[in-house]
Amino acid sequence: VCSSHLVPTARVLDKPALTWASVFFAMPPQRQRQPRMCKTLAKVVGKKLKARKPRSVDRAGLAAARKETKMTKQQWQKLQRGMKEKWPQPHYMKVPHPEGKSHTSYRDETFELVTRFMAETRISYRPHAKAPGSKSHVRYEKYSQAKTVAQALKRGSWPVDWCWDIERGYIKVAGPLREEPLDASQVPEDYKFTDVDKAVIQWYRKELAKKYGLDLKDLVVEKGGNESIIMRAHRLVSLRESNRILAECSKGKRKVSDDDVALVLGNWGFARNAARTNVMQNGVKWVWSDTMGLLRDRCGDIHLTQSTHGYPQVVEVLSRWLTDRLPNEAQNFKWTSLNLNKNYAAKIHRDGNNFGPSMIAAFGDFQGGNLNYYPHDDGKIELQELESKQAGQACQLNLKSGLALFNGNSAHSVDDFEGNRFSIVYFTLGCHSQMKQTDKDKLQSMGVSVPSPDEDPFKLIRAPHSKASKKYRGVATPARQGRADRDLPAWRYWPKVSLTSGSSRKRHRG
Repeated sequence: VCSSHLVPTARVLDKPALTWASVFFAMPPQRQRQPRMCKTLAKVVGKKLKARKPRSVDRAGLAAARKETKMTKQQWQKLQRGMKEKWPQPHYMKVPHPEGKSHTSYRDETFELVTRFMAETRISYRPHAKAPGSKSHVRYEKYSQAKTVAQALKRGSWPVDWCWDIERGYIKVAGPLREEPLDASQVPEDYKFTDVDKAVIQWYRKELAKKYGLDLKDLVVEKGGNESIIMRAHRLVSLRESNRILAECSKGKRKVSDDDVALVLGNWGFARNAARTNVMQNGVKWVWSDTMGLLRDRCGDIHLTQSTHGYPQVVEVLSRWLTDRLPNEAQNFKWTSLNLNKNYAAKIHRDGNNFGPSMIAAFGDFQGGNLNYYPHDDGKIELQELESKQAGQACQLNLKSGLALFNGNSAHSVDDFEGNRFSIVYFTLGCHSQMKQTDKDKLQSMGVSVPSPDEDPFKLIRAPHSKASKKYRGVATPARQGRADRDLPAWRYWPKVSLTSGSSRKRHRG
Protein backbone atom coordinates (compact mmCIF):
# COMPACT_ATOMS: atom_id res chain seq x y z
CA VAL A 1 0.00 0.00 0.00
CA CYS A 2 4.02 4.58 0.57
CA SER A 3 5.09 10.00 -1.19
CA SER A 4 5.28 11.14 -4.43
CA HIS A 5 1.72 9.97 -4.87
CA LEU A 6 -1.05 10.76 -7.27
CA VAL A 7 -3.12 10.89 -4.10
CA PRO A 8 -4.56 14.41 -4.01
CA THR A 9 -3.02 16.73 -1.49
CA ALA A 10 -5.72 17.08 1.13
CA ARG A 11 -6.07 18.02 4.74
CA VAL A 12 -5.82 14.92 6.90
CA LEU A 13 -8.24 15.25 9.78
CA ASP A 14 -10.54 12.48 10.90
CA LYS A 15 -10.16 9.55 8.56
CA PRO A 16 -8.27 8.23 5.56
CA ALA A 17 -10.14 9.04 2.37
CA LEU A 18 -8.45 6.48 0.15
CA THR A 19 -9.51 3.02 -0.95
CA TRP A 20 -6.96 0.29 -1.46
CA ALA A 21 -7.63 0.61 -5.15
CA SER A 22 -6.77 4.30 -5.21
CA VAL A 23 -3.63 3.70 -3.16
CA PHE A 24 -2.43 0.93 -5.45
CA PHE A 25 -2.97 2.98 -8.57
CA ALA A 26 -1.36 6.00 -6.89
CA MET A 27 2.06 4.42 -6.69
CA PRO A 28 4.91 6.94 -6.50
CA PRO A 29 6.62 7.74 -9.78
CA GLN A 30 9.42 5.29 -10.41
CA ARG A 31 12.99 6.28 -11.11
CA GLN A 32 13.35 7.35 -14.70
CA ARG A 33 14.60 4.65 -17.00
CA GLN A 34 17.35 5.40 -19.49
CA PRO A 35 15.95 6.54 -22.86
CA ARG A 36 16.37 4.26 -25.84
CA MET A 37 19.42 4.96 -27.95
CA CYS A 38 18.96 6.40 -31.39
CA LYS A 39 20.72 4.72 -34.34
CA THR A 40 23.53 7.32 -34.39
CA LEU A 41 24.26 6.88 -30.70
CA ALA A 42 24.09 3.12 -31.08
CA LYS A 43 26.84 3.27 -33.69
CA VAL A 44 29.02 5.42 -31.45
CA VAL A 45 28.78 3.07 -28.48
CA GLY A 46 28.93 -0.03 -30.63
CA LYS A 47 25.47 -1.32 -29.84
CA LYS A 48 23.42 -3.28 -32.34
CA LEU A 49 19.77 -2.35 -32.65
CA LYS A 50 17.25 -5.02 -33.50
CA ALA A 51 15.30 -4.29 -36.64
CA ARG A 52 11.59 -3.97 -36.00
CA LYS A 53 9.40 -6.50 -37.70
CA PRO A 54 6.97 -4.99 -40.18
CA ARG A 55 3.45 -4.81 -38.82
CA SER A 56 1.33 -7.58 -40.28
CA VAL A 57 -2.12 -6.89 -41.69
CA ASP A 58 -4.89 -9.40 -41.16
CA ARG A 59 -6.41 -9.01 -44.59
CA ALA A 60 -8.70 -12.00 -44.20
CA GLY A 61 -9.99 -10.65 -40.90
CA LEU A 62 -10.63 -7.21 -42.37
CA ALA A 63 -12.47 -8.72 -45.28
CA ALA A 64 -14.64 -10.74 -42.93
CA ALA A 65 -15.33 -7.62 -40.83
CA ARG A 66 -16.42 -5.63 -43.88
CA LYS A 67 -18.71 -8.46 -44.87
CA GLU A 68 -20.36 -8.45 -41.42
CA THR A 69 -20.76 -4.66 -41.34
CA LYS A 70 -24.42 -3.69 -41.65
CA MET A 71 -24.12 0.05 -42.23
CA THR A 72 -22.30 2.40 -44.56
CA LYS A 73 -19.80 4.99 -43.44
CA GLN A 74 -22.26 7.76 -44.30
CA GLN A 75 -24.98 6.14 -42.18
CA TRP A 76 -22.54 5.79 -39.30
CA GLN A 77 -21.40 9.42 -39.53
CA LYS A 78 -25.01 10.56 -39.36
CA LEU A 79 -25.52 8.54 -36.16
CA GLN A 80 -22.53 10.30 -34.54
CA ARG A 81 -24.15 13.72 -34.46
CA GLY A 82 -24.46 14.99 -30.90
CA MET A 83 -22.97 11.82 -29.44
CA LYS A 84 -19.83 13.45 -27.99
CA GLU A 85 -22.01 15.79 -25.98
CA LYS A 86 -24.26 12.98 -24.73
CA TRP A 87 -21.33 10.65 -24.06
CA PRO A 88 -18.41 12.84 -22.88
CA GLN A 89 -15.03 11.47 -21.89
CA PRO A 90 -14.21 11.30 -18.17
CA HIS A 91 -13.03 14.61 -16.74
CA TYR A 92 -9.53 13.27 -16.09
CA MET A 93 -9.06 12.64 -19.81
CA LYS A 94 -9.15 16.38 -20.47
CA VAL A 95 -5.54 16.73 -19.26
CA PRO A 96 -2.42 15.07 -20.69
CA HIS A 97 -1.28 11.77 -19.23
CA PRO A 98 0.52 12.62 -15.94
CA GLU A 99 3.43 10.35 -16.90
CA GLY A 100 3.58 11.62 -20.46
CA LYS A 101 2.51 8.27 -21.91
CA SER A 102 0.44 7.58 -25.00
CA HIS A 103 -3.31 7.04 -25.26
CA THR A 104 -2.81 3.26 -25.01
CA SER A 105 -1.48 3.63 -21.46
CA TYR A 106 -4.59 3.75 -19.35
CA ARG A 107 -5.09 6.22 -16.52
CA ASP A 108 -4.99 5.32 -12.83
CA GLU A 109 -8.58 6.48 -12.41
CA THR A 110 -9.69 3.99 -15.07
CA PHE A 111 -7.89 1.10 -13.40
CA GLU A 112 -9.35 2.11 -10.06
CA LEU A 113 -12.83 1.78 -11.56
CA VAL A 114 -12.46 -1.41 -13.59
CA THR A 115 -10.77 -3.38 -10.79
CA ARG A 116 -13.95 -2.93 -8.73
CA PHE A 117 -16.32 -4.29 -11.38
CA MET A 118 -18.66 -7.14 -10.43
CA ALA A 119 -20.75 -9.44 -12.60
CA GLU A 120 -23.88 -7.46 -11.70
CA THR A 121 -22.36 -4.01 -12.29
CA ARG A 122 -24.74 -2.19 -14.61
CA ILE A 123 -23.25 -0.47 -17.65
CA SER A 124 -24.53 1.17 -20.83
CA TYR A 125 -22.67 1.61 -24.12
CA ARG A 126 -22.73 4.49 -26.54
CA PRO A 127 -24.58 3.25 -29.66
CA HIS A 128 -22.43 2.52 -32.73
CA ALA A 129 -19.34 4.22 -31.29
CA LYS A 130 -16.79 2.60 -33.59
CA ALA A 131 -16.49 3.19 -37.31
CA PRO A 132 -17.62 0.43 -39.70
CA GLY A 133 -15.19 -1.54 -41.83
CA SER A 134 -13.00 -2.75 -38.93
CA LYS A 135 -12.92 -5.80 -36.68
CA SER A 136 -13.33 -3.56 -33.63
CA HIS A 137 -16.61 -2.25 -35.07
CA VAL A 138 -17.98 -5.77 -35.44
CA ARG A 139 -16.94 -6.73 -31.94
CA TYR A 140 -18.32 -3.50 -30.47
CA GLU A 141 -21.68 -3.90 -32.19
CA LYS A 142 -21.96 -7.30 -30.54
CA TYR A 143 -20.87 -6.54 -26.96
CA SER A 144 -22.33 -3.04 -26.77
CA GLN A 145 -25.79 -4.62 -26.42
CA ALA A 146 -24.80 -5.73 -22.89
CA LYS A 147 -26.46 -4.20 -19.86
CA THR A 148 -24.13 -5.65 -17.22
CA VAL A 149 -20.41 -6.45 -17.02
CA ALA A 150 -21.20 -10.17 -17.01
CA GLN A 151 -23.12 -9.82 -20.28
CA ALA A 152 -20.32 -7.75 -21.82
CA LEU A 153 -17.77 -10.44 -20.93
CA LYS A 154 -19.99 -13.16 -22.36
CA ARG A 155 -20.38 -11.18 -25.59
CA GLY A 156 -16.61 -11.03 -26.10
CA SER A 157 -15.25 -7.91 -24.35
CA TRP A 158 -12.47 -8.01 -21.76
CA PRO A 159 -11.08 -5.70 -19.05
CA VAL A 160 -8.73 -4.06 -21.53
CA ASP A 161 -11.74 -3.25 -23.74
CA TRP A 162 -13.56 -1.76 -20.76
CA CYS A 163 -10.59 0.52 -20.06
CA TRP A 164 -10.40 1.67 -23.67
CA ASP A 165 -14.12 2.31 -23.94
CA ILE A 166 -14.39 4.11 -20.60
CA GLU A 167 -11.61 6.55 -21.46
CA ARG A 168 -13.30 7.44 -24.74
CA GLY A 169 -16.69 7.98 -23.16
CA TYR A 170 -18.22 4.86 -24.70
CA ILE A 171 -19.30 3.36 -21.35
CA LYS A 172 -21.37 4.76 -18.50
CA VAL A 173 -21.13 2.85 -15.22
CA ALA A 174 -24.20 2.79 -12.98
CA GLY A 175 -22.90 0.35 -10.33
CA PRO A 176 -22.83 -1.38 -7.98
CA LEU A 177 -19.05 -1.54 -7.47
CA ARG A 178 -16.84 -3.25 -4.92
CA GLU A 179 -15.35 -1.05 -2.22
CA GLU A 180 -11.97 -2.64 -2.94
CA PRO A 181 -10.64 -4.84 -5.77
CA LEU A 182 -11.30 -8.54 -5.21
CA ASP A 183 -8.24 -10.38 -3.94
CA ALA A 184 -8.20 -14.16 -4.34
CA SER A 185 -6.00 -14.55 -1.28
CA GLN A 186 -8.46 -12.78 1.00
CA VAL A 187 -11.83 -14.35 0.19
CA PRO A 188 -13.64 -17.01 2.31
CA GLU A 189 -13.10 -20.67 1.52
CA ASP A 190 -16.63 -21.09 0.15
CA TYR A 191 -16.55 -18.03 -2.11
CA LYS A 192 -17.53 -18.82 -5.69
CA PHE A 193 -15.67 -16.77 -8.26
CA THR A 194 -17.70 -15.47 -11.18
CA ASP A 195 -16.30 -15.30 -14.70
CA VAL A 196 -15.98 -11.54 -14.22
CA ASP A 197 -14.01 -12.07 -10.98
CA LYS A 198 -11.59 -14.41 -12.74
CA ALA A 199 -11.14 -12.10 -15.73
CA VAL A 200 -10.50 -9.02 -13.60
CA ILE A 201 -8.10 -10.78 -11.18
CA GLN A 202 -6.02 -12.29 -13.98
CA TRP A 203 -5.93 -9.01 -15.88
CA TYR A 204 -4.92 -6.71 -13.03
CA ARG A 205 -2.20 -9.10 -11.84
CA LYS A 206 -0.66 -8.76 -15.28
CA GLU A 207 -1.14 -4.99 -15.19
CA LEU A 208 0.57 -4.83 -11.78
CA ALA A 209 3.56 -6.75 -13.10
CA LYS A 210 3.77 -4.67 -16.28
CA LYS A 211 3.20 -1.29 -14.63
CA TYR A 212 5.93 -1.72 -12.03
CA GLY A 213 8.37 -4.06 -13.77
CA LEU A 214 7.65 -7.06 -11.53
CA ASP A 215 7.75 -10.77 -12.25
CA LEU A 216 4.22 -12.15 -12.50
CA LYS A 217 5.05 -15.23 -10.44
CA ASP A 218 6.24 -13.01 -7.56
CA LEU A 219 2.72 -11.61 -7.22
CA VAL A 220 1.27 -14.96 -6.18
CA VAL A 221 0.04 -14.60 -2.60
CA GLU A 222 -0.77 -17.60 -0.44
CA LYS A 223 -4.39 -17.87 0.61
CA GLY A 224 -4.90 -16.73 4.19
CA GLY A 225 -1.75 -14.61 4.22
CA ASN A 226 -1.57 -11.10 5.61
CA GLU A 227 -0.92 -9.50 2.22
CA SER A 228 -3.19 -8.77 -0.69
CA ILE A 229 -1.84 -8.87 -4.23
CA ILE A 230 -1.87 -5.08 -4.32
CA MET A 231 0.08 -4.85 -1.04
CA ARG A 232 2.52 -7.42 -2.38
CA ALA A 233 3.16 -5.35 -5.50
CA HIS A 234 3.76 -2.20 -3.46
CA ARG A 235 6.15 -3.98 -1.13
CA LEU A 236 8.14 -5.63 -3.90
CA VAL A 237 8.78 -2.21 -5.44
CA SER A 238 9.78 -0.91 -2.01
CA LEU A 239 12.14 -3.87 -1.60
CA ARG A 240 13.67 -3.25 -5.02
CA GLU A 241 14.28 0.40 -4.18
CA SER A 242 15.76 -0.59 -0.81
CA ASN A 243 18.27 -2.90 -2.46
CA ARG A 244 19.25 -0.14 -4.86
CA ILE A 245 19.66 2.40 -2.05
CA LEU A 246 21.78 0.04 0.04
CA ALA A 247 24.02 -0.70 -2.95
CA GLU A 248 24.44 3.01 -3.71
CA CYS A 249 25.23 3.82 -0.09
CA SER A 250 27.85 1.09 0.09
CA LYS A 251 29.43 2.02 -3.22
CA GLY A 252 29.36 5.76 -2.71
CA LYS A 253 29.94 5.63 1.04
CA ARG A 254 26.98 7.91 1.64
CA LYS A 255 24.26 8.01 4.25
CA VAL A 256 20.66 6.95 3.74
CA SER A 257 18.83 10.21 3.08
CA ASP A 258 15.36 11.52 3.91
CA ASP A 259 14.49 11.21 0.23
CA ASP A 260 15.53 7.55 0.31
CA VAL A 261 13.22 6.89 3.23
CA ALA A 262 10.34 8.80 1.63
CA LEU A 263 10.76 6.73 -1.55
CA VAL A 264 10.80 3.43 0.34
CA LEU A 265 7.77 4.34 2.45
CA GLY A 266 6.01 5.87 -0.54
CA ASN A 267 6.20 2.55 -2.35
CA TRP A 268 5.39 0.46 0.71
CA GLY A 269 2.02 -1.30 0.76
CA PHE A 270 0.56 -0.26 4.10
CA ALA A 271 -2.01 -2.41 5.87
CA ARG A 272 -5.32 -1.04 7.04
CA ASN A 273 -4.75 -1.40 10.77
CA ALA A 274 -7.99 -1.59 12.77
CA ALA A 275 -6.28 -2.53 16.04
CA ARG A 276 -4.73 0.86 16.88
CA THR A 277 -7.90 2.34 18.31
CA ASN A 278 -5.94 4.49 20.79
CA VAL A 279 -4.65 6.71 17.94
CA MET A 280 -7.83 6.93 15.85
CA GLN A 281 -9.86 10.11 15.63
CA ASN A 282 -13.63 9.90 16.16
CA GLY A 283 -15.38 7.99 13.39
CA VAL A 284 -12.20 6.42 12.03
CA LYS A 285 -12.23 2.62 11.79
CA TRP A 286 -8.65 2.01 10.64
CA VAL A 287 -5.34 3.74 9.91
CA TRP A 288 -2.43 3.04 7.58
CA SER A 289 0.06 1.53 10.03
CA ASP A 290 2.51 -1.40 10.07
CA THR A 291 4.97 -2.78 12.59
CA MET A 292 8.27 -4.29 11.48
CA GLY A 293 10.68 -6.03 13.79
CA LEU A 294 9.59 -7.65 17.06
CA LEU A 295 5.93 -8.03 17.94
CA ARG A 296 3.82 -9.78 20.54
CA ASP A 297 0.65 -11.20 19.01
CA ARG A 298 -2.75 -11.68 20.63
CA CYS A 299 -1.81 -15.21 21.66
CA GLY A 300 1.20 -13.92 23.57
CA ASP A 301 3.79 -15.27 21.14
CA ILE A 302 6.82 -13.01 20.66
CA HIS A 303 8.27 -13.10 17.16
CA LEU A 304 9.36 -11.07 14.15
CA THR A 305 6.53 -9.92 11.89
CA GLN A 306 6.04 -11.59 8.51
CA SER A 307 6.93 -8.38 6.72
CA THR A 308 10.27 -8.36 8.54
CA HIS A 309 11.13 -11.80 7.19
CA GLY A 310 9.80 -10.99 3.72
CA TYR A 311 11.40 -7.55 3.24
CA PRO A 312 14.58 -7.41 5.34
CA GLN A 313 16.25 -4.78 3.17
CA VAL A 314 13.39 -2.37 3.91
CA VAL A 315 14.13 -2.75 7.63
CA GLU A 316 17.82 -2.27 6.92
CA VAL A 317 17.31 1.00 5.01
CA LEU A 318 15.07 2.46 7.73
CA SER A 319 17.48 1.33 10.46
CA ARG A 320 20.51 2.72 8.63
CA TRP A 321 18.79 6.07 8.31
CA LEU A 322 18.79 6.27 12.11
CA THR A 323 22.21 4.77 12.84
CA ASP A 324 23.78 6.98 10.15
CA ARG A 325 22.84 10.09 12.15
CA LEU A 326 22.53 9.13 15.82
CA PRO A 327 23.99 12.05 17.81
CA ASN A 328 26.78 11.43 20.29
CA GLU A 329 24.54 11.62 23.37
CA ALA A 330 22.18 8.98 21.88
CA GLN A 331 24.70 6.53 20.47
CA ASN A 332 23.46 3.92 22.94
CA PHE A 333 19.84 4.10 21.82
CA LYS A 334 18.42 0.62 21.23
CA TRP A 335 15.24 -0.64 19.62
CA THR A 336 13.50 -3.87 18.58
CA SER A 337 10.62 -2.60 16.47
CA LEU A 338 9.68 0.03 13.91
CA ASN A 339 6.18 1.46 13.66
CA LEU A 340 5.50 2.81 10.15
CA ASN A 341 2.64 5.28 9.73
CA LYS A 342 1.06 6.98 6.74
CA ASN A 343 -1.31 9.92 6.39
CA TYR A 344 -3.11 10.07 9.71
CA ALA A 345 -2.94 12.54 12.58
CA ALA A 346 -2.92 10.50 15.79
CA LYS A 347 -5.22 11.73 18.54
CA ILE A 348 -3.82 12.26 22.03
CA HIS A 349 -2.83 8.90 23.55
CA ARG A 350 -0.33 7.07 25.72
CA ASP A 351 1.59 4.00 24.60
CA GLY A 352 1.30 1.08 26.99
CA ASN A 353 3.82 -1.59 25.99
CA ASN A 354 7.04 0.32 25.34
CA PHE A 355 10.29 -0.32 27.16
CA GLY A 356 12.04 3.00 27.59
CA PRO A 357 12.00 5.94 25.16
CA SER A 358 11.28 6.05 21.43
CA MET A 359 12.89 7.84 18.51
CA ILE A 360 10.57 9.43 15.96
CA ALA A 361 10.93 11.32 12.68
CA ALA A 362 8.62 12.22 9.79
CA PHE A 363 9.14 12.23 6.01
CA GLY A 364 7.34 13.30 2.87
CA ASP A 365 5.89 16.39 1.23
CA PHE A 366 3.57 17.91 3.81
CA GLN A 367 2.96 20.95 6.01
CA GLY A 368 1.98 20.78 9.67
CA GLY A 369 1.91 17.46 11.50
CA ASN A 370 4.01 18.49 14.52
CA LEU A 371 4.24 16.16 17.51
CA ASN A 372 2.59 17.51 20.68
CA TYR A 373 4.38 15.95 23.64
CA TYR A 374 3.35 16.32 27.30
CA PRO A 375 6.49 15.53 29.36
CA HIS A 376 4.77 16.64 32.58
CA ASP A 377 1.96 14.06 32.14
CA ASP A 378 1.56 12.02 35.33
CA GLY A 379 -1.17 9.76 33.96
CA LYS A 380 -3.69 10.91 36.59
CA ILE A 381 -5.79 13.07 34.30
CA GLU A 382 -8.00 12.00 31.41
CA LEU A 383 -6.40 12.55 28.03
CA GLN A 384 -9.11 14.83 26.66
CA GLU A 385 -8.98 16.99 29.77
CA LEU A 386 -5.20 17.11 29.58
CA GLU A 387 -5.36 18.26 25.97
CA SER A 388 -8.03 20.91 26.58
CA LYS A 389 -6.60 22.38 29.79
CA GLN A 390 -2.85 21.92 29.43
CA ALA A 391 -2.24 22.17 25.70
CA GLY A 392 -0.07 25.21 26.31
CA GLN A 393 2.37 23.07 28.31
CA ALA A 394 2.90 20.61 25.47
CA CYS A 395 6.18 20.66 23.58
CA GLN A 396 5.69 21.06 19.82
CA LEU A 397 8.31 19.12 17.90
CA ASN A 398 8.75 19.52 14.14
CA LEU A 399 9.39 15.94 13.05
CA LYS A 400 9.83 16.82 9.38
CA SER A 401 12.87 18.91 10.26
CA GLY A 402 14.16 16.99 13.23
CA LEU A 403 14.64 13.76 15.17
CA ALA A 404 13.01 13.45 18.60
CA LEU A 405 13.62 11.17 21.57
CA PHE A 406 10.61 11.01 23.87
CA ASN A 407 8.68 8.78 26.28
CA GLY A 408 5.80 7.16 24.46
CA ASN A 409 4.20 6.33 27.80
CA SER A 410 3.56 10.05 28.29
CA ALA A 411 0.67 11.69 26.42
CA HIS A 412 1.31 12.79 22.85
CA SER A 413 -0.61 13.59 19.67
CA VAL A 414 -0.05 14.79 16.09
CA ASP A 415 -1.28 18.08 14.62
CA ASP A 416 -3.43 18.19 11.49
CA PHE A 417 -1.41 18.38 8.29
CA GLU A 418 -1.71 18.80 4.53
CA GLY A 419 0.06 16.59 2.03
CA ASN A 420 1.56 13.12 2.26
CA ARG A 421 3.14 12.40 5.62
CA PHE A 422 5.02 9.31 6.78
CA SER A 423 6.53 8.71 10.19
CA ILE A 424 8.73 6.06 11.78
CA VAL A 425 8.76 5.30 15.49
CA TYR A 426 11.76 3.27 16.68
CA PHE A 427 10.89 1.60 20.00
CA THR A 428 11.61 -1.40 22.20
CA LEU A 429 8.92 -3.94 22.98
CA GLY A 430 8.22 -4.26 26.70
CA CYS A 431 8.78 -8.04 26.65
CA HIS A 432 11.98 -7.85 24.59
CA SER A 433 13.95 -9.88 27.16
CA GLN A 434 11.94 -12.95 26.09
CA MET A 435 13.03 -12.60 22.47
CA LYS A 436 14.38 -15.74 20.78
CA GLN A 437 18.07 -15.67 19.99
CA THR A 438 17.37 -16.41 16.32
CA ASP A 439 15.13 -13.34 16.13
CA LYS A 440 17.76 -11.23 17.84
CA ASP A 441 20.41 -12.40 15.37
CA LYS A 442 18.18 -11.62 12.41
CA LEU A 443 17.39 -8.11 13.65
CA GLN A 444 21.07 -7.40 14.17
CA SER A 445 21.80 -8.60 10.63
CA MET A 446 19.39 -5.89 9.42
CA GLY A 447 21.24 -3.17 11.31
CA VAL A 448 18.89 -3.00 14.30
CA SER A 449 20.64 -2.15 17.59
CA VAL A 450 18.95 -4.68 19.86
CA PRO A 451 18.94 -4.03 23.64
CA SER A 452 20.32 -6.55 26.11
CA PRO A 453 17.87 -8.37 28.42
CA ASP A 454 18.91 -6.16 31.37
CA GLU A 455 19.09 -2.93 29.38
CA ASP A 456 18.61 0.30 31.33
CA PRO A 457 15.43 1.82 29.84
CA PHE A 458 16.15 5.36 30.99
CA LYS A 459 19.80 6.12 30.46
CA LEU A 460 19.14 8.76 27.79
CA ILE A 461 16.11 10.62 29.17
CA ARG A 462 14.36 10.45 32.53
CA ALA A 463 11.47 8.11 33.25
CA PRO A 464 7.99 9.54 32.65
CA HIS A 465 5.98 10.85 35.60
CA SER A 466 3.05 8.63 34.67
CA LYS A 467 2.08 5.53 36.58
CA ALA A 468 3.07 3.54 33.50
CA SER A 469 6.70 3.94 34.52
CA LYS A 470 6.17 1.98 37.75
CA LYS A 471 6.85 -1.29 35.97
CA TYR A 472 10.42 -0.12 35.34
CA ARG A 473 11.21 1.09 38.84
CA GLY A 474 11.89 -2.40 40.06
CA VAL A 475 14.27 -3.19 37.21
CA ALA A 476 17.71 -3.28 38.81
CA THR A 477 20.61 -3.00 36.38
CA PRO A 478 24.25 -2.08 36.97
CA ALA A 479 23.76 1.07 34.92
CA ARG A 480 20.83 2.28 37.00
CA GLN A 481 22.25 1.73 40.45
CA GLY A 482 23.03 5.05 42.11
CA ARG A 483 21.93 7.19 39.16
CA ALA A 484 19.60 10.16 39.60
CA ASP A 485 16.97 10.08 36.84
CA ARG A 486 15.96 13.61 37.59
CA ASP A 487 19.25 14.90 36.19
CA LEU A 488 18.30 13.72 32.72
CA PRO A 489 16.05 15.68 30.34
CA ALA A 490 12.46 14.62 29.68
CA TRP A 491 13.05 14.64 25.92
CA ARG A 492 15.70 15.44 23.35
CA TYR A 493 15.44 16.96 19.87
CA TRP A 494 18.01 17.35 17.10
CA PRO A 495 17.51 19.27 13.83
CA LYS A 496 18.12 16.92 10.91
CA VAL A 497 20.47 19.40 9.29
CA SER A 498 22.85 19.18 12.23
CA LEU A 499 22.80 15.39 12.10
CA THR A 500 23.45 15.01 8.37
CA SER A 501 26.33 17.48 8.53
CA GLY A 502 28.01 15.31 11.14
CA SER A 503 27.51 17.77 13.99
CA SER A 504 24.96 17.44 16.78
CA ARG A 505 25.81 20.65 18.60
CA LYS A 506 22.48 22.26 17.81
CA ARG A 507 20.12 20.28 19.97
CA HIS A 508 17.28 20.88 22.35
CA ARG A 509 16.41 19.16 25.59
CA GLY A 510 13.62 19.53 28.09
